[in-house]
Amino acid sequence: MYSVDNGMNVKPEYDPSKLLETLPAPRVVDVVRRSLDHLIGRFPASWLLEVRAEVRVANRSIDAIVDLVASDRTEARLVVEAKLTVEPSEVSALISQARDLAALLDNDRSPSALIVVARYLSRPVRNRLDEAGIGYADATGNLLLRLERPALFIRDIGADRDPWRGPGRPRGTLKGATAARLVRALADFAPPFSVPELAKRSETSIGATYRMVEFLEREDLITREPRSPISRVDWRGIVQRWGDDLGTGQLDRMSLYLEPRGLPALLSNLATAGDLRYVLTGTLAARYYEEHVPSRLAVLYADPVEPLIEHLGLRESPAGNVLVGVPMDGVAFARASTKGAGLVVAAPSQIAVDLLGGPGRGPGEAEALLDWMERNPGAWRT
Repeated sequence: MYSVDNGMNVKPEYDPSKLLETLPAPRVVDVVRRSLDHLIGRFPASWLLEVRAEVRVANRSIDAIVDLVASDRTEARLVVEAKLTVEPSEVSALISQARDLAALLDNDRSPSALIVVARYLSRPVRNRLDEAGIGYADATGNLLLRLERPALFIRDIGADRDPWRGPGRPRGTLKGATAARLVRALADFAPPFSVPELAKRSETSIGATYRMVEFLEREDLITREPRSPISRVDWRGIVQRWGDDLGTGQLDRMSLYLEPRGLPALLSNLATAGDLRYVLTGTLAARYYEEHVPSRLAVLYADPVEPLIEHLGLRESPAGNVLVGVPMDGVAFARASTKGAGLVVAAPSQIAVDLLGGPGRGPGEAEALLDWMERNPGAWRT
């Protein structure tokens, strides 16, 4: 198999979006040319290619067809569907449309592969296309193509945001206190519920809630018919998107402390913390819901921090085993539960996002916890 993988685990030293922002936004014809240039430039030099644009087949228009002949004379055909932009909520219809076009050309001599090209394809869109077995290429260099005959795998990473998104269309994000409250409410409470009910449960303004709901609708993470309640919530996708947007931002606000007697002593002391406001999160908290590899680091939210540090007898140390800090919003304490002899443990949705942004095995442990949450919705979701 010929394989090209130029960036699956490598972060560019520069942001390609910065360069692209200086160029004019591409038209559809530019999208096809630039995207295919990125893709074809990675084909083996010995392969023969023919690219045809705007092909009419059975009264249908196909944006482009790429016919390939490998060095062993194996043939393949790529059917290209081009868009300027693709929102996550549009992916299902786009997949159906692309498959209909491919069916017009499919035959035993020249098996078809589907490629969606666009100005920019966000990570949720790319993931959905990948899951559907459809390749993609965008004008920033995000690429994916799999062929069985001839054997070929190409994958590359371009920009992580749309460099041509205008100032009149704000970029959606799940950063900030308002987003944290809304994500936690969407994860912890099962629909249906109206937008005003969501605002009340999350203790956010009606206006901010409507704006966030509209953003999540565009991302295909919730479903709400006009003038109707929210009927579907992809809580896992929302939590994962929340973790992506936050990154390590929350942990960067916290400080390391040392419990010289180890984490068992820490847990014993936490159980006697009385009225001190704290919550345990991270791996140590996740094990109360799903088994994980033993942790060497405890993560605690506290507000205020000083009384808890004094009660636990911790001392600040760069080689510490306890990470403590004030959360960016009090929602981190919401819907916590008491375990064992009095240990306050964060809600699973909070633990999951903290693991996603955590060090070491944290992201993998987050996926294990999210799997448990999917299997046991009645154990944590109201």
